Amino acid sequence: MGNDKYIRFDWAIKRILRDKANFGVLEGLMTVLLGEPIKIMEILESESNRDSHEDKSNRVDVKAKTSEGEIIIVEVQLAREAHFMHRILYGTSKAVIEQLEIGQDYEHIKKVYSINVLYFDLGNGEDYVYHGTTTFRGMTKPDSILEFKQREEEFVKESAPCVASPENVFPEYFLLRVNQFNTVAKTPIEDWMAYLKDGSIKPDTQTPGLQEAREKLDYMRMTREERRAYEEYMVSVHAAKDVYETAVAEGMAEGMAKGIKQGMAKGRAEGRAEEKIAIARNMKEEGIPLSTIAKLTGLSLEELEKL
Repeated sequence: MGNDKYIRFDWAIKRILRDKANFGVLEGLMTVLLGEPIKIMEILESESNRDSHEDKSNRVDVKAKTSEGEIIIVEVQLAREAHFMHRILYGTSKAVIEQLEIGQDYEHIKKVYSINVLYFDLGNGEDYVYHGTTTFRGMTKPDSILEFKQREEEFVKESAPCVASPENVFPEYFLLRVNQFNTVAKTPIEDWMAYLKDGSIKPDTQTPGLQEAREKLDYMRMTREERRAYEEYMVSVHAAKDVYETAVAEGMAEGMAKGIKQGMAKGRAEGRAEEKIAIARNMKEEGIPLSTIAKLTGLSLEELEKL
């Protein structure tokens, strides 16, 4: 990479990649993930794409077209949230709903792909890219529903026939776990992960989107004001990360201390119980009445009879 420095993706998607002239970068990421050329038609003006009093949202929805002319909706999310899986479900559901105008039939719903770039740890898996789909499998027979049996005319759309199978209807999810990526980039998706993690792009890259990124996301091409804003953003990102990691570490330390304290208390209680049982057993062997042993040790008559 030499001395080249490229703007991090989460900043770029807030300020740069929403412009039509820069669609090529985001198109490249979608092309690599979906395995076919994708062209962005427009950024959807959903509620989450509008300016807020803080900044542009870390979610962007785009209307795109596949190589076969199929219209799809792609949602990209980056923000950390406590219940992230619930959040992406909400996001895709919202993307589906926002497509339909009041009174439109459900047949107008377009496929939704949810692409989630995670700059934080999520789950315990070892991979850095995960892909999730919806399937329907038989409970009494080892098969799955490959298509829904509807009238043939219901498959016909304005552009081309479409089979109403789960993979053509339900959302698909991609989770890109940036922190988990620790390998030398050899494939297009690895090239993208390397850029997402540390901003590195090979000078001779042929990976879709990264060629455009080298031109559009060059740090040195930013104005002084843009650089200052970008550096302030990165400082806030690292500060937020430090706060989170500190909170996690303190929580773990507090939990360990509490666990040790509880463990010691439990051990002492178990020790006292075992001591009572040993004394009761000796007293029983000496022929002392059970009622007396129960009074002295606190053990019940039932417990003493079992000794």
